[in-house]
Amino acid sequence: MKRARNTCESSSSRVSPSLEAGVIKKLRLENFMCHSNHETVFGNHVNVITGQNGSGKSAILTALCVAFGCRAKGTQRASTLKDFIKTGASNAVIHVEIQNEGEDAFKPEMYGDVIIVERRISESTSSITLKDHQGKKVFSRKADLLEIIEHFNIDVENPCVIMSQDKSREFLHSGNNKDKFKFFYKATLLQQVNDLLESISIEITTARGIVEELETAIKPIEKELNELQVKIKTMEHVEQISIQVQQLKKKLAWSWVYDADKKLEEQNVKIEKLKSRVPTCQAKIDKQLHQLEKLSENCSAKKAEIANMMTSQVKQMKENLSRTMSLAKKEVFELQRDCNRKTSNIQKMVQQLKRLELQMQDTHEQNLKNTQAEESDMEEKLKRLQDEFNDAKSEYDRLKEEEAMLMNSKNGQTDEIRRIDVKIQDHEKKYNEIMHNIRNLKNQQSNKITAFGGNKVINLLRIIERYHQRFKMPPIGPIGAHLKLRGGNKWAVAVEHAIGRMLNSFIVTDHKDFRLLKQCAKEANYDHLQIIIYDFSTPRLMIPEHMLPNTNHPSTLSILQCENHTVINVLVDLGNVERQVLVNDYNTGKVVAFEERIQNLKEVFTLDGCKMFSRGPVQTTLPPNKKQRYGRLTSSVEADIEKLNNDASNEQKYANDYKWNKREAERKLEDLDKKMNSIKRLCISAGRTFSSTKLALEEKTKEQAAERSSTPLSSVDEIVEEISEINKNIKEEQVLLEGLEQRRHEAVGKANDLKVNFDELCESANTELASLEKAESELMEIEREIDSAKKAKDHYDNVMKNKVLHDIKEAEAQYLELTKSREVNVEKATIICCQNELATLGGCDGKTPEQISAQLESLNHTLRRESQRYSESIDDLRMLYAKKERKIAKRQQVYRALRQKLNACQSALEFRMRKFQANATNLKHQLSWKFNGHLKKKGISGVIKVDYEQMTLSIEVQMPQDASNRAVRDTRGLSGLFVS
Repeated sequence: MKRARNTCESSSSRVSPSLEAGVIKKLRLENFMCHSNHETVFGNHVNVITGQNGSGKSAILTALCVAFGCRAKGTQRASTLKDFIKTGASNAVIHVEIQNEGEDAFKPEMYGDVIIVERRISESTSSITLKDHQGKKVFSRKADLLEIIEHFNIDVENPCVIMSQDKSREFLHSGNNKDKFKFFYKATLLQQVNDLLESISIEITTARGIVEELETAIKPIEKELNELQVKIKTMEHVEQISIQVQQLKKKLAWSWVYDADKKLEEQNVKIEKLKSRVPTCQAKIDKQLHQLEKLSENCSAKKAEIANMMTSQVKQMKENLSRTMSLAKKEVFELQRDCNRKTSNIQKMVQQLKRLELQMQDTHEQNLKNTQAEESDMEEKLKRLQDEFNDAKSEYDRLKEEEAMLMNSKNGQTDEIRRIDVKIQDHEKKYNEIMHNIRNLKNQQSNKITAFGGNKVINLLRIIERYHQRFKMPPIGPIGAHLKLRGGNKWAVAVEHAIGRMLNSFIVTDHKDFRLLKQCAKEANYDHLQIIIYDFSTPRLMIPEHMLPNTNHPSTLSILQCENHTVINVLVDLGNVERQVLVNDYNTGKVVAFEERIQNLKEVFTLDGCKMFSRGPVQTTLPPNKKQRYGRLTSSVEADIEKLNNDASNEQKYANDYKWNKREAERKLEDLDKKMNSIKRLCISAGRTFSSTKLALEEKTKEQAAERSSTPLSSVDEIVEEISEINKNIKEEQVLLEGLEQRRHEAVGKANDLKVNFDELCESANTELASLEKAESELMEIEREIDSAKKAKDHYDNVMKNKVLHDIKEAEAQYLELTKSREVNVEKATIICCQNELATLGGCDGKTPEQISAQLESLNHTLRRESQRYSESIDDLRMLYAKKERKIAKRQQVYRALRQKLNACQSALEFRMRKFQANATNLKHQLSWKFNGHLKKKGISGVIKVDYEQMTLSIEVQMPQDASNRAVRDTRGLSGLFVS
């Protein structure tokens, strides 16, 4: 047997036919079918085996098929390999030697020039052994045999390679077109090529998926690169802003210089303008000086004239008389004032004397009126006041007692309202809790998992699903979602109390998964998640009977039903559910927990969730946890929802009833408040009456006591003594007044005499004085003009000094300051940049420093805002970008190369598919032509149809002796027709 290979003389000139690899050199059989010990050596060319029927020709062909890996049924000679063992023998051996020389040799360094394939078959097993040319064992795996078969293109199942008798008959005798097509498809190797192309397509699709997964894996880094690119662009924008800020700082520095130059120029113009005012102001000052000199000369002449008109003696006499007359008038005025003051004091003492005399007269009259009758009248008034005081006190005490009673009633009513409020709040709280439980049950009805953590556990499960590849083993949880109850919902509350918080727990297999699940819980905002670490590979725990509580009551473990053995193991190891006993009521639980002393018993739970246990001599009973949510393990929640709805209605009804009671109590409290306010007003009024009566009584009592204890004679003596003292003072004041009057008259006479003398002096010098007065008036006018001229001169001097010269000095000082400021600004600006560099930046563009400062402040604000967005520097970002880019650049390049290769493979596959379809079409035509050609040689007409879409092959022939001209589809008559 040879490989199906097209060889020609030209191509085989270098290698002799004897050296062609893949040729079977020898076959040896032991106890195989009808051969006990048979050996056949094949030639290098065509080998023909002849013999009688039953001599074992087909056995040789079958042995080759079995040796090269064909199954027993594939040979169509036996159903199992042990059927090939010769009757009476225990095993069979097939020994095949394959030539392995030349260019197409298979691993010649390992096998040498001959490959030995040896297959041993026994009653129970079969083995394949591959040996080298020396007979040493090399491999014993079927995969290595398949590798050799594939290398030498040995396909024992291809009818074009091996056509058995059964397959020949099957091909012609089969009436099924699909079987014929399969035979044709396989014989022409189209089946093999199609399978290869399909497998390649699947591999390309798989590889494309892997490449996509790899590309998806680097998507986050690419996203980070894009984000870094955005950051870098932003930071570059920040750098540009920073450059603009630096440029503006340079412009601002020189703008101050240019602004100083501008101000210096303006200040210089201002100084010149101010200096032009100096001559004008000086001319006005000179004019006033000239006028002042002229007036001074006139004043001197007028004073000389007055001196000639009036002697110094007359003037001295007039001044002395005038001064003496003024002193006399002043003395008269002071004496008159002293006389008036003394007169006023005397009048006041006279009036006081009259009042004392009237008081003394009234005192005498009062003493006469104070008789015994008046004393009895006073006693009667005191008695009446005492009665009024007693009545007011009793009324006040009564109102106080009534106020205290109302206050007690009000406090009691307030306490009642407070108690009703507490009950209303309790019922409303219970109503809200019931409605919350109803909502939870409805959520549980739609999704059971929500009963063990709400929406948080749903979010957590989604995150776990997203990160499932990172877990070594998928977490199990929540535990409650994996549990069911046996025998209905009777023990649901008790089981939930027994397991407790573990219903919401999750189970992981190691600490790494524990940390990862913690991160997932943090991402889902699921705080305080209980996570249990347990080995998932641990088989389900089998608890011996002697370790269980010896009681007829069920345990928590016996009630639970779970398909996950890890959950049960956790509940047993950590929850001790096998040692928790469930009872119907409290009394039974008390007996089981405290009296029977059952071994291996840990806790007892009642139907309503009551927990009982004992630790040594201490017996503990815990009521059900009211905050715990129930009904999470029940299979059906409709009944619980209906019951809770009824409870909610009852709680709402109770709350409404208490609200009505509260309104009644508040109405009563309002009535009590009204009565209380009325009583308070009456009490205040009575208190005032009581206080006023008490004060009147006390005053009357004190007045009576004072009148009884006082001595009228002593008060009269005091008044008489005071009157005599006042009379004495009046006499003394009158004596002083007479002396002052006498002195005043003398001073008035003296003043009159001085006035007469002054008038006589004035009359004697009247003419001279008139001329003098005229000259004096003219002198005064001149002096006024001098004053006016001095004021004008002083004004212009002040203007010159304080205005003109001062402004010039200030302007020159400002000019100096601006000059110094310019020098400082030039020095600072030169430090920042030179003036030539500013010219390259375009100068200041005619902007003022204020405008540039505003623009700089705006850019600084933008720069600060943008700089705060990212804490990293642009160099760090670029280094990070380059690092990440280097990190994935090679992978991106590899993935792009892989995708290009995949695209090339896809293109090649499509090309091969097109070529395969063309070859299939050519083979179809070739089959039709050859079939028709053979039929024509035999004088038979017919047609063969191959349909690749329907996968059918049909043959129609018409025999020459058939006069009906009907096509015959039964081709069994063609058997042996083409044998030459």
